[in-house]
Amino acid sequence: MSEPLSMTGAALSKTDSQLAKVMQGKFIVFDGPDGAGKSTQREACDKALRAGGAEVVSCRDPGGTTIGDRIRSVLLDFDLVTMNVNCETLLFMASRAQLVHEIIAPALAEGKTVLSDRFITSTCAYQGAAGFDPKRVIELAHFAVGDHWPDLTIIFDVDAEEGFKRIGRKPHHAGKNRKKDAGAASLFDGSQTDAMEARSLDFHRRVRKRFLEVHDYYPTPVVTVDARGSVDEIHQRTTEAIIHALG
Repeated sequence: MSEPLSMTGAALSKTDSQLAKVMQGKFIVFDGPDGAGKSTQREACDKALRAGGAEVVSCRDPGGTTIGDRIRSVLLDFDLVTMNVNCETLLFMASRAQLVHEIIAPALAEGKTVLSDRFITSTCAYQGAAGFDPKRVIELAHFAVGDHWPDLTIIFDVDAEEGFKRIGRKPHHAGKNRKKDAGAASLFDGSQTDAMEARSLDFHRRVRKRFLEVHDYYPTPVVTVDARGSVDEIHQRTTEAIIHALG
Protein backbone atom coordinates (compact mmCIF):
# COMPACT_ATOMS: atom_id res chain seq x y z
CA MET A 1 0.00 0.00 0.00
CA SER A 2 1.38 3.40 -0.93
CA GLU A 3 1.53 6.31 1.48
CA PRO A 4 0.57 9.89 0.56
CA LEU A 5 3.31 12.46 0.09
CA SER A 6 2.20 16.07 0.21
CA MET A 7 4.50 18.73 -1.25
CA THR A 8 3.35 22.13 0.00
CA GLY A 9 6.50 24.28 -0.08
CA ALA A 10 8.95 25.38 -2.72
CA ALA A 11 10.94 22.43 -4.00
CA LEU A 12 14.69 22.29 -4.51
CA SER A 13 15.83 22.91 -8.07
CA LYS A 14 16.53 19.75 -10.10
CA THR A 15 18.29 19.73 -13.45
CA ASP A 16 16.54 18.38 -16.53
CA SER A 17 19.19 15.66 -16.82
CA GLN A 18 18.55 14.47 -13.25
CA LEU A 19 14.82 14.29 -13.91
CA ALA A 20 15.40 12.40 -17.16
CA LYS A 21 17.65 9.89 -15.40
CA VAL A 22 15.29 9.06 -12.55
CA MET A 23 12.28 8.80 -14.90
CA GLN A 24 13.93 6.76 -17.64
CA GLY A 25 11.69 3.88 -18.71
CA LYS A 26 9.04 4.83 -16.14
CA PHE A 27 5.29 5.22 -16.52
CA ILE A 28 4.07 8.34 -14.71
CA VAL A 29 0.44 9.51 -14.42
CA PHE A 30 -0.65 13.11 -13.84
CA ASP A 31 -4.12 13.21 -12.30
CA GLY A 32 -6.42 15.22 -10.08
CA PRO A 33 -9.68 17.18 -9.97
CA ASP A 34 -10.77 19.39 -12.85
CA GLY A 35 -8.87 22.67 -12.84
CA ALA A 36 -5.90 21.31 -10.85
CA GLY A 37 -3.50 21.93 -13.74
CA LYS A 38 -2.43 18.33 -14.33
CA SER A 39 -2.21 18.76 -18.12
CA THR A 40 -0.09 21.88 -17.75
CA GLN A 41 2.26 20.04 -15.39
CA ARG A 42 2.49 17.01 -17.68
CA GLU A 43 3.47 19.30 -20.53
CA ALA A 44 6.08 21.03 -18.33
CA CYS A 45 7.52 17.67 -17.31
CA ASP A 46 7.54 16.48 -20.93
CA LYS A 47 9.50 19.59 -21.94
CA ALA A 48 12.01 19.18 -19.09
CA LEU A 49 12.57 15.51 -19.89
CA ARG A 50 13.16 16.17 -23.58
CA ALA A 51 15.57 18.95 -22.66
CA GLY A 52 17.40 16.40 -20.52
CA GLY A 53 17.73 14.02 -23.45
CA ALA A 54 14.94 11.57 -22.58
CA GLU A 55 12.73 9.78 -25.08
CA VAL A 56 9.19 10.62 -24.01
CA VAL A 57 5.74 9.42 -25.03
CA SER A 58 2.84 11.53 -23.76
CA CYS A 59 -0.75 10.34 -23.91
CA ARG A 60 -4.18 11.09 -22.52
CA ASP A 61 -6.81 8.91 -20.90
CA PRO A 62 -9.49 8.32 -22.09
CA GLY A 63 -8.40 8.41 -25.72
CA GLY A 64 -4.94 8.44 -27.22
CA THR A 65 -5.77 5.90 -29.94
CA THR A 66 -8.27 5.86 -32.81
CA ILE A 67 -10.56 3.50 -30.91
CA GLY A 68 -9.96 5.26 -27.61
CA ASP A 69 -10.80 8.67 -29.09
CA ARG A 70 -14.15 7.31 -30.28
CA ILE A 71 -14.87 6.09 -26.76
CA ARG A 72 -13.67 9.42 -25.38
CA SER A 73 -16.22 11.22 -27.53
CA VAL A 74 -19.03 9.09 -26.13
CA LEU A 75 -17.86 9.71 -22.56
CA LEU A 76 -16.97 13.40 -22.61
CA ASP A 77 -18.80 15.10 -25.47
CA PHE A 78 -22.33 14.36 -24.29
CA ASP A 79 -24.40 14.74 -21.14
CA LEU A 80 -24.03 11.46 -19.25
CA VAL A 81 -27.08 11.91 -17.03
CA THR A 82 -28.77 8.80 -18.50
CA MET A 83 -25.65 6.62 -18.59
CA ASN A 84 -25.42 3.89 -15.97
CA VAL A 85 -22.27 4.24 -13.87
CA ASN A 86 -21.32 0.61 -14.60
CA CYS A 87 -21.48 1.32 -18.33
CA GLU A 88 -19.47 4.49 -17.84
CA THR A 89 -16.77 2.66 -15.86
CA LEU A 90 -16.47 -0.13 -18.41
CA LEU A 91 -16.13 2.37 -21.28
CA PHE A 92 -13.24 4.07 -19.51
CA MET A 93 -11.58 0.69 -18.99
CA ALA A 94 -12.09 -0.26 -22.65
CA SER A 95 -10.33 2.92 -23.81
CA ARG A 96 -7.55 2.29 -21.29
CA ALA A 97 -7.01 -1.30 -22.47
CA GLN A 98 -6.51 -0.06 -26.05
CA LEU A 99 -4.16 2.71 -24.87
CA VAL A 100 -1.96 0.23 -23.02
CA HIS A 101 -1.93 -2.16 -25.98
CA GLU A 102 -1.12 0.42 -28.67
CA ILE A 103 0.90 3.10 -26.89
CA ILE A 104 2.01 2.45 -23.31
CA ALA A 105 3.27 -1.13 -23.45
CA PRO A 106 5.31 -0.70 -26.67
CA ALA A 107 6.88 2.54 -25.40
CA LEU A 108 7.91 0.99 -22.10
CA ALA A 109 9.31 -2.06 -23.91
CA GLU A 110 11.58 0.36 -25.80
CA GLY A 111 12.78 1.98 -22.58
CA LYS A 112 10.92 5.24 -23.16
CA THR A 113 9.34 7.38 -20.46
CA VAL A 114 5.54 7.48 -20.61
CA LEU A 115 3.54 10.41 -19.23
CA SER A 116 -0.24 10.04 -19.10
CA ASP A 117 -2.85 12.72 -18.55
CA ARG A 118 -5.19 10.74 -16.22
CA PHE A 119 -5.43 6.97 -15.76
CA ILE A 120 -7.07 4.49 -13.37
CA THR A 121 -7.07 6.90 -10.41
CA SER A 122 -9.52 9.11 -12.32
CA THR A 123 -12.01 6.28 -12.52
CA CYS A 124 -11.54 5.63 -8.80
CA ALA A 125 -12.38 9.28 -8.12
CA TYR A 126 -15.05 10.20 -10.67
CA GLN A 127 -16.97 6.96 -10.95
CA GLY A 128 -16.36 6.45 -7.23
CA ALA A 129 -18.04 9.80 -6.59
CA ALA A 130 -20.95 8.58 -8.74
CA GLY A 131 -21.40 5.49 -6.57
CA PHE A 132 -19.13 2.84 -8.11
CA ASP A 133 -16.97 0.98 -5.56
CA PRO A 134 -13.36 2.14 -6.14
CA LYS A 135 -12.03 -1.24 -5.06
CA ARG A 136 -14.01 -2.84 -7.89
CA VAL A 137 -12.40 -0.29 -10.20
CA ILE A 138 -9.05 -1.80 -9.22
CA GLU A 139 -10.34 -5.30 -10.00
CA LEU A 140 -11.53 -4.22 -13.45
CA ALA A 141 -8.28 -2.36 -14.07
CA HIS A 142 -6.21 -5.50 -13.49
CA PHE A 143 -8.14 -7.09 -16.36
CA ALA A 144 -7.91 -3.99 -18.59
CA VAL A 145 -4.22 -3.11 -18.20
CA GLY A 146 -2.64 -6.32 -16.94
CA ASP A 147 0.76 -5.60 -15.42
CA HIS A 148 1.06 -2.13 -16.94
CA TRP A 149 0.38 -0.03 -13.86
CA PRO A 150 2.04 3.36 -13.32
CA ASP A 151 5.36 3.49 -11.52
CA LEU A 152 4.04 6.68 -9.94
CA THR A 153 0.76 8.59 -9.94
CA ILE A 154 0.80 12.28 -9.03
CA ILE A 155 -2.45 13.74 -7.72
CA PHE A 156 -2.62 17.52 -8.09
CA ASP A 157 -4.85 18.74 -5.30
CA VAL A 158 -7.10 21.78 -5.51
CA ASP A 159 -10.49 22.41 -3.91
CA ALA A 160 -13.57 22.24 -6.10
CA GLU A 161 -14.32 25.96 -5.87
CA GLU A 162 -10.87 26.92 -7.16
CA GLY A 163 -11.09 24.25 -9.86
CA PHE A 164 -14.37 25.75 -11.05
CA LYS A 165 -12.77 29.20 -11.30
CA ARG A 166 -9.90 27.83 -13.37
CA ILE A 167 -12.16 26.13 -15.91
CA GLY A 168 -14.49 29.13 -16.11
CA ARG A 169 -17.53 27.64 -14.37
CA LYS A 170 -19.87 29.12 -11.79
CA PRO A 171 -20.54 27.11 -8.60
CA HIS A 172 -24.27 26.84 -9.37
CA HIS A 173 -23.70 25.21 -12.78
CA ALA A 174 -24.75 21.58 -12.98
CA GLY A 175 -24.96 18.90 -15.64
CA LYS A 176 -28.19 20.25 -17.09
CA ASN A 177 -26.26 23.35 -18.20
CA ARG A 178 -23.72 21.27 -20.12
CA LYS A 179 -24.49 22.71 -23.58
CA LYS A 180 -24.51 26.31 -22.37
CA ASP A 181 -21.19 25.84 -20.54
CA ALA A 182 -19.36 24.03 -23.33
CA GLY A 183 -16.31 25.94 -24.46
CA ALA A 184 -16.37 28.23 -21.42
CA ALA A 185 -13.29 30.42 -20.93
CA SER A 186 -10.55 28.80 -18.89
CA LEU A 187 -7.25 29.71 -17.28
CA PHE A 188 -5.78 26.66 -19.00
CA ASP A 189 -5.14 26.88 -22.75
CA GLY A 190 -7.24 24.56 -24.88
CA SER A 191 -9.54 23.56 -22.04
CA GLN A 192 -13.29 23.40 -22.34
CA THR A 193 -16.04 22.07 -20.16
CA ASP A 194 -16.66 18.36 -20.82
CA ALA A 195 -19.35 16.08 -19.44
CA MET A 196 -17.36 15.31 -16.28
CA GLU A 197 -16.48 18.94 -15.62
CA ALA A 198 -20.12 19.96 -16.14
CA ARG A 199 -21.34 18.05 -13.10
CA SER A 200 -22.31 19.87 -9.92
CA LEU A 201 -20.00 21.49 -7.37
CA ASP A 202 -21.04 18.92 -4.77
CA PHE A 203 -20.07 16.11 -7.13
CA HIS A 204 -16.63 17.67 -7.63
CA ARG A 205 -16.17 17.96 -3.88
CA ARG A 206 -16.75 14.22 -3.65
CA VAL A 207 -14.30 13.67 -6.50
CA ARG A 208 -11.58 15.57 -4.64
CA LYS A 209 -12.24 13.51 -1.51
CA ARG A 210 -11.91 10.30 -3.53
CA PHE A 211 -8.61 11.46 -5.00
CA LEU A 212 -7.23 12.14 -1.54
CA GLU A 213 -8.26 8.65 -0.38
CA VAL A 214 -6.90 6.69 -3.35
CA HIS A 215 -3.51 5.99 -1.75
CA ASP A 216 -5.31 3.82 0.85
CA TYR A 217 -5.93 1.02 -1.66
CA TYR A 218 -4.09 1.80 -4.92
CA PRO A 219 -1.57 -0.96 -5.75
CA THR A 220 1.27 1.34 -6.91
CA PRO A 221 2.76 4.56 -5.43
CA VAL A 222 0.65 7.72 -5.28
CA VAL A 223 1.86 11.17 -4.20
CA THR A 224 -0.16 14.34 -3.68
CA VAL A 225 1.11 17.74 -4.80
CA ASP A 226 -0.42 21.04 -3.69
CA ALA A 227 -1.73 22.60 -6.92
CA ARG A 228 -2.02 26.12 -5.57
CA GLY A 229 0.36 28.81 -6.80
CA SER A 230 2.06 29.59 -10.09
CA VAL A 231 2.81 27.03 -12.80
CA ASP A 232 6.52 27.27 -11.99
CA GLU A 233 5.97 26.77 -8.26
CA ILE A 234 3.83 23.69 -8.87
CA HIS A 235 6.40 22.35 -11.36
CA GLN A 236 9.09 22.65 -8.67
CA ARG A 237 6.93 20.69 -6.21
CA THR A 238 6.20 18.10 -8.88
CA THR A 239 9.89 17.67 -9.68
CA GLU A 240 10.73 17.18 -6.02
CA ALA A 241 7.89 14.68 -5.59
CA ILE A 242 9.14 12.61 -8.54
CA ILE A 243 12.76 12.65 -7.36
CA HIS A 244 11.70 11.71 -3.83
CA ALA A 245 9.50 8.85 -5.00
CA LEU A 246 11.71 7.39 -7.73
CA GLY A 247 15.24 8.45 -6.80
